This record gives sequence, structure tokens and C-alpha cells, in this order.
Amino acid sequence: MRASFNRRDFIKGLSLTTGGVALGGLPSFAADGGGESPFKVSLAEWSLHTGLKAGEIDHMNFSKMAKEDFGISAVEYVNQFFMDKVKDMAYLGEMEQRAADLGVTNVLIMCDNVGNLGNPDDAKRTEAVEGHYAWVDAAKFLGCHSIRVNARSDDKLSNDEQKKLCVDGLGRLSAFAKDKGIGVIVENHGGLSSNGAWLAAVMTEVGMDNCGTLPDFGNFYVAKSAWGEKRYNAALERFGDDPAYTKSETGLEFDRYKGIELLMPFAKGVSAKSHDFNEAGDEIHTDYRKAMQIVKDSGYTGYVGIEYEGKELSEPDGVKATKALLDKVFAELS
Repeated sequence: MRASFNRRDFIKGLSLTTGGVALGGLPSFAADGGGESPFKVSLAEWSLHTGLKAGEIDHMNFSKMAKEDFGISAVEYVNQFFMDKVKDMAYLGEMEQRAADLGVTNVLIMCDNVGNLGNPDDAKRTEAVEGHYAWVDAAKFLGCHSIRVNARSDDKLSNDEQKKLCVDGLGRLSAFAKDKGIGVIVENHGGLSSNGAWLAAVMTEVGMDNCGTLPDFGNFYVAKSAWGEKRYNAALERFGDDPAYTKSETGLEFDRYKGIELLMPFAKGVSAKSHDFNEAGDEIHTDYRKAMQIVKDSGYTGYVGIEYEGKELSEPDGVKATKALLDKVFAELS
């Protein structure tokens, strides 16, 4: 019987087995499997966004929680939780020191609400590009390898027009970041960026080594019905006949496995999005074995970031469930 009670019992079991950190850092499934995985796990701060927004979690304690509560030694920050501190060197210095004291690696900063890099207004596009400069500097200071940005324009424009504008904005930002030794990576994160073919074409046209992608397993919705009938119908009109899309009551989705495959040649990170789990501990929306096989076949080695966004489990339990699943899949692929 598929009941939430059983899934919660499964999570409780994690704290005594695979989650392990609270019991003194039990080895992960990947270690038990005998092979060495080419991947490392990082934790996206957005996994804890409800607690952070409610003031139940202090952003400054994020690296400590990652290490001590979940046994994860690499973190991906979200700029929304220290938006007004981007130029505060004392604050950034404390963030860096806390992570260093714990042996935690700062991987990247996810940047939102800094303006659209594909804005059709030249002045506003330039403002967006230059608005990201401070985050590039913060990433450099913290020892991150990249900032994660969004490829957004105006959805009233054609696909090609939006692509041209995003290529311009991303190219100029990447040129600035290259001098700092920082990557600019784009997540499939709504709108046209959730069209794997379109985003891959943007990357090809930017053509810079430090500009890449952050393929997210669960962000291939080009439009969700919950976003409003007018917006959803516009997306259906534009993409509804494309065989790469699946139409359902929940929205219009680009094939996630095709999308991952298209974005992996440009990947400088991977986001293992999770929402819901069955009694066996598998994510019910994404086949993690299939997704991670695509990641492995691409030749990618590096961080796979946990980003839990489910509602049924608590945020800490969702992180633990996702980590347990990744550990198991890593061991199978080793």
C-alpha cells in the first residue's frame, strides 16, 4: 500500500542506517559498494529554504548543518539568503571561515533576482549583467568555482530572439567572470531555459569555456498549468506539437532524460532535484539510475547537488532520503 506512513517509516530508518551522520558518520552506500564513484555530493541551500525563510535556520549555519546533520562536505549557496551581504567582506569572511573550519567546500552561489540577462532593453540587460559582477566577486572570495545564473528574456519574443539576447548577456558576464577564474553556469530553470535543445544552442553560441550548464533533473517544465491558463496555453501553442514535450494536467514538460543528455556536454555541475519517494526509497518522478547513467556516460566527474523540494517529507528528511538514493545509485554505477 502506498501510504505516507510507510514512506515516513522509511525515512526514520535512514537515521539509523544510511543517513548515519548522527550516529557518528557511518560510511555511505558508495563506500560500501567496493567501487569508487567519480561523483561527489553537495547540498543546495534551497533544500532548506522553508526553514531559512521562516527564520528557523540561520544562513550562517548552513555549512555546519550540511556537515554535521547530513555528512555532506560541499555546499551550494543561494544568494537570496544573504542578498544584502554580497559586498560585506566581514560577513563573507565569516562564511568562508566557518566552512573552512569544518572542512566544507564552497561550490557555487545560485543567483536569482539580479535582472534578466536576456532583457530586450539594452540598458536593462547591461544592468543585469553588471548586477551579477558582485556575485562573481563574492564567489571568488568564498572559493566557489561558479555562480549559477538564469537565461531569461521576454517570453513574448520568438525562441531565436530570446536566444540572441541571452547569448549577449551571458557572453558579456562570462567574459568578466573569466578574468576572475569563475564559471557562469545556467540551470534549466523555467521558460525556454527548460527546453534542453534551446539551452544547449545558447551554450554553443556563447562558446566560452567558463560558461556552462547546471542540468537539473526536475526543472524541465516549460510551463505548468498552475502558472495560469493564459501562460500555459501560450506555451502549448508554441511547443505543443513538438514530440520532445509531454502534455499532462500538471504542465508541458520537455523530456527530462533527453534534456539531461543535451545539457551534459556543457555541464559544470549537476542538480539532483527530488520531490517524492516510494517505500523503496526511489524518487517517483525521476529515474535516478537512468539520469545518473546519462551523467556518467557524458564523462562528467564532479559534484552532484542535492536539491530537495518535496512537501511530504520534512526538509531534513528529504535531504537524507535524496542522499541515501544517490549513495545507492553511485554504488550501482561504480
